[in-house]
Amino acid sequence: MEDKEELTTLIKVLAGVRKEGYKLDFTLGADGLLHTMDGKMKFTPDQLRIVNFYRFEGESNPDDMAILYVLETKNGLKGTISDAYGTYSDTAVEAFMKQVEDLGKDLDRHS
Repeated sequence: MEDKEELTTLIKVLAGVRKEGYKLDFTLGADGLLHTMDGKMKFTPDQLRIVNFYRFEGESNPDDMAILYVLETKNGLKGTISDAYGTYSDTAVEAFMKQVEDLGKDLDRHS
């Protein structure tokens, strides 16, 4: 279970990126591609770029770590995908995201 402050911070950041138009939720499919939640669109790593990312660390429990990726597709869709960070991370999500173009952490966005 996530720390309450941790969860509030994640929700706050997610609300901020939603206001900026990153409204889609993505998931990694069994086929190894990133999907929109409705499954209608699929993307390979070269069709995406990481605009920003946020790591959340649980103060009371180191197992409560998460990462939120803010993504844009080459055809203009904007959304996010989250994953556990560290011991409980999904290795498939981690491997996929390592292949996506990373524009670097933009400290001025989504604060």
